[in-house]
Amino acid sequence: MNDDALDALRRLVGNPRATFRDGQSEAIDALVTDRRRALVVQRTGWGKSAVYFVTTMLRRAEGAGPTLIVSPLLALMRDQIGAAERAGIRAVTMNSSNATEWDDVREALRTDSVDLLLVSPERLNNPSFREHQLPALADRCGLLVIDEAHCISDWGHDFRPDYRRIKDLLADLPSTTPVLATTATANARVVADVAEQLSVGANGTTHEVLTLRGGLARDSLRLGVLPVASPVQRLAWLLTHLGDLPGSGIIYTLTVAGAEDVAAALRAAGHEVAAYTGRTDTADREVLENRLRTNDVKALVATSALGMGFDKPDLGFVLHLGAPSSPVAYYQQVGRAGRATDRADVVLLPGREDADIWHYFATSSMPQHRLAEAVIRALSEADRPLSTAAIEAIVDIRRTRLELLLKVLDVEGAVRRVQGGWLATGQPWTYDSDRYERVAAARDREQQLMVTYETTAQCRMRFLQESLDDPTAAGCGRCDTCLAAAGQPSWFDAYIDDANVSIAQQHLDEVGVPIEPRGMWPTGMDRLGVSVKGKIIAASTGRAVARLTDLGWGSALREVFAAPDGPVSAQLASACVQVLKAWPWETRPVAVVAMPSASRPQLVDSLAKGLAQVGRLEYLGQLDLVRPESAGPGGNSAFRLADVWSRFAVGYELAEALVGVDGPVLLVDDLCDSRWTLTVASTLLRGAGASKVLPFALATVG
Repeated sequence: MNDDALDALRRLVGNPRATFRDGQSEAIDALVTDRRRALVVQRTGWGKSAVYFVTTMLRRAEGAGPTLIVSPLLALMRDQIGAAERAGIRAVTMNSSNATEWDDVREALRTDSVDLLLVSPERLNNPSFREHQLPALADRCGLLVIDEAHCISDWGHDFRPDYRRIKDLLADLPSTTPVLATTATANARVVADVAEQLSVGANGTTHEVLTLRGGLARDSLRLGVLPVASPVQRLAWLLTHLGDLPGSGIIYTLTVAGAEDVAAALRAAGHEVAAYTGRTDTADREVLENRLRTNDVKALVATSALGMGFDKPDLGFVLHLGAPSSPVAYYQQVGRAGRATDRADVVLLPGREDADIWHYFATSSMPQHRLAEAVIRALSEADRPLSTAAIEAIVDIRRTRLELLLKVLDVEGAVRRVQGGWLATGQPWTYDSDRYERVAAARDREQQLMVTYETTAQCRMRFLQESLDDPTAAGCGRCDTCLAAAGQPSWFDAYIDDANVSIAQQHLDEVGVPIEPRGMWPTGMDRLGVSVKGKIIAASTGRAVARLTDLGWGSALREVFAAPDGPVSAQLASACVQVLKAWPWETRPVAVVAMPSASRPQLVDSLAKGLAQVGRLEYLGQLDLVRPESAGPGGNSAFRLADVWSRFAVGYELAEALVGVDGPVLLVDDLCDSRWTLTVASTLLRGAGASKVLPFALATVG
C-alpha cells in the first residue's frame, strides 16, 4: 500500500519526489488497508485533503464506489473540486448553486463515472436527495469524508445542526466503509464529541475511532494585539499600515456593516479592497475569492462568511477589527495565513463593543423551549405540511431563528422536512435544557478566554494552542508578548499617522444610510386578523443617520437609546440635517409628520419639529397612538406587522391638515427595526391623502 500511496501522492501534487508528512501515511493506511474510521485534527495546510484524495485514488483502483464528501461551504467545495480535477480525479457537486446540473450529476453517478461527490450537510435532509440518491450512495461509496468535522459538535465554534444528521448516515453505512473526519479547530471536548458520533454503527453497534492529532503551531505566523482602541483609531491604524503588510490578506470584522464601512473607507483612501459578507451574492463571492488568490486586491474586508475552506497558501496577513468570540474561532481564521510563506502577519484590534456582539450571536443561536414547543404544536395541529412562511404566521419567531430551530428539531426527531414543508413526527421530544445550559456556559468561558488572550503576557501562539488542548504548545519567540519578554520591541508598529486619524474621523462622521421599503406583505396574515397580501405600494426608500452597528455614528446612537428620554442634541440634529441635504429625492418634502413614541416622546417630537423648522416645512403633528402597549422588539415579520397594525391612526386634525398638502411628507421616527412601523404609518398616510411618504429615522438596527 505504501508504494501505491506514494505514487498516488506524487501524481496528486505533480512532484516525483514528494513524500508524506507525519501522520498522512498512517491515516491513509487506516482507511485503505484497515477500512477504519479516523478523525484527523491537523492545522490548516497540513494536507488533510491529500489524505482523502489519495485514499479516493486507491479505493477507486480497487473497484470501490465514489467518495462522498460532506463539506460546509460553497467556497470550500469549489477549492476541493479544482484540486481534485488537477489530480485527475473526476469530482462533482450537488448544491444550491448548480441545480441545473443535478440531472447530469445523477447520470454520472449511475454510470459510475464520478470519483468524488461533494454535498452540503443540508443536502442530506433534502427530501428528494435523502430518498432517491442517498441510500444508493451510502451502500456503495468507497469512502465517506466529513470535512470541518467540528461542525458536528454543538461544543464547536461553528456548530451546524445539519451536520448531526451524519450520525444517521453513519448508521446506514456498510461496516467495511472507511470514514474520515477532518478539522483544524477542535479542543479536547470537541474531539471527544466528534469521535463519539463517528463511532455510531448499524443496529446499535459501535466502531473504534482512530484519532490522529498533530501540533497546531505555524512557524510563519507573527501574532500581535493592538490594545482596545476607538473605531477611529482602529481605522486610522489600518490606513497607516495596510500598504506595509506582506502580500494580500483578509481583514475580518464582526458585522456586515463594519465590513462595508471599512471597505468603503479603505477604497476612498486608494487601497484596492472589497467587502465580502453573508449579503454578497454567490457569483460575486467566487469572483472576489479569485481576485484575492491572484493578488488583484490587497485585502477582502470580510465577516466570518469567508472562513472555513478558503485556500490561498500564500495569504500574507489576517487582521481583525473586533475579536471573534473564542480563541478556537480566532485560530480558525488566522490559520488561513502563512501556509506557504516564511512570514505572515496577524494583528487583533479588539473593540469595546465586542462583548455585546458576542452576546447577540450567542443568544440568537440557542433554541428556546417555549418556541420549540409552539412550533411542534403548530405542525401537530396542521392537516398538511407547513412551509416556513406558514409557520411564521402561527409562531412568533424570526425567520433565521425559525430555520435554525426547525433544523435542530429535525435532527432530534420531533419534526421532519418533506416536499411542501414540515411535518411533526409525533415522536416524544424533550427540551434538553441541561445540554443547552452547558453549551452556554462553555461559550461564556471561551469569551472570557478571548478577553484574556487580548491582555495576556504569555506567548500568544502558545495561548491559542493550549485553548485547543494542543499537547505540543510552546512559546513561539515571534509574537509581541514573546518579544516583550525578551526586552525587544513589538514586531508591528502601533504608530498612527495624524493625517489618517483625520481621514478616519471624516469617514466615520459621514451620515446617511438607506431604509429600503418593504416590498411584500407577509403570507398568512389573515390568521392574525390582518387582511393584507401581495405587493406593498405605500412607502418609498427612506433614510437614517446610521446603523446601530456602524463603526462611526453607531456607538453615539447606541448611547442615545440607552439614555433617558430627552430632546435631540444639537450634534445629532446637525447630523440629521446633513442626511436631508444629501438625500437624492425626486421631489423635496413639503411637510413633516412625527411617529408617536411611547418610550422616547421628547426625542421624536423635538426631532420632527426641529427638522420642520430648519427645512421650512409645515409641521402637521403626530399620528395618534391608539394602543401604547407593544410586543416589543423581536419576533418574525408576520407578528411584528400584526403588533403595529392597529397601534396607530390618522387623527381628525392630521387628516384635515393632509388635505391641503401638495407634495411628499417626511415621516420622522427614532429607530427603524423591522420597518413595519414605518410601512404601516406610510400606508395610513397614503390612505389619508398623502401623495408620497419619505420615512426618516435616527437609526436602523440592521
